[in-house]
Amino acid sequence: MKTHSKFLVCTAASAAFVAISAVSASAAIACSGNVCWHSHERYRYPHTAHVVVHADTWKWGPSVTIREHEGRGYWHGDRWNTW
Repeated sequence: MKTHSKFLVCTAASAAFVAISAVSASAAIACSGNVCWHSHERYRYPHTAHVVVHADTWKWGPSVTIREHEGRGYWHGDRWNTW
């Protein structure tokens, strides 16, 4: 009975860890025109930025340029705008 109880506790702990890590790993791909970047949080971008947010599973085509940048902001042409 002890082994069975340990197994159940370990299984429950493993399931909880997987559930928590799946929630915290949410991400998105944000695009302004044909320039896109990964965003680790879903920001509410200014309307004037014309940013479209896609799910992390979204697949981009050959005409899309991927640029990365840390922090809250968006690409406008070649310039990173923070707010």
